[in-house]
Amino acid sequence: MTYLIFGLIVLFGIILFILMASIKIVKEYERAVVFRLGHLLGAKGPGLVIIAPGVDRAQIVDLRTITYDARMIKIITRDNIRCDVDSFVYFHVTDPIKAVCEVEDYIVATQMLAKTVLRDVLGHAELDDLLIKSTEFTEQIQKEIDEITDPWGIKVSSVAISDVLLPEGMQRAIAKQAEAEREKRARIIVAEGEYIAAEKMAQAAEVYSKSPITLKLRELQTLTDIAREKNLVVVTSTTDLKELGNIVAMASATADMTKQDKKK
Repeated sequence: MTYLIFGLIVLFGIILFILMASIKIVKEYERAVVFRLGHLLGAKGPGLVIIAPGVDRAQIVDLRTITYDARMIKIITRDNIRCDVDSFVYFHVTDPIKAVCEVEDYIVATQMLAKTVLRDVLGHAELDDLLIKSTEFTEQIQKEIDEITDPWGIKVSSVAISDVLLPEGMQRAIAKQAEAEREKRARIIVAEGEYIAAEKMAQAAEVYSKSPITLKLRELQTLTDIAREKNLVVVTSTTDLKELGNIVAMASATADMTKQDKKK
């Protein structure tokens, strides 16, 4: 009787072990690729998956997006400038059967491919284009990686260039170039202002030539503005003594009014 109970316990333990080994729980974002005696049965899940212990083998594939941090990829641009590029590649599995059967390790293979394509595409670009047209290059890189990984059941969803690290000497050269560019713009703006002022002065001279009285009124207005200051020296081009007297009187009156205002 004791041997019978012991045998039942052992049998129950074996059955329990077989059941536990044959049951796998696959999460919502996973798929189980099942092989039976080396032959592909298919992808199963999510949920409860039953496999035959010792006969079936299940390989779990994660369907979530994987982020590859491609840091410090050394690039020599087309204009022979060395720089280091930091970028990110986002990809995920669309076909778990292909991801298992078509490539040995789809994650490592995709990462190595992304690094190679990044170096190849960015190496054919000039530095200015790399700094300005990064969006165009990321789209090209994404397209090239996606075409190669499509037979593996991998979809590259996005590529992003986060930083371009330049040598210190090149940074100084770029800073000098930017400074020279701003200096050029400033000189152009000043020259344009001088040109516009010259045009306006030419138009004013034409008006004054047609009406000498207007020129004289302008001269008197200028002398009046000068008289408001403490400067009592007035220079005029007139030779008429009567007119000169009027100018001096006007300047004196303006100076007296200024003194009275200050006393108040």
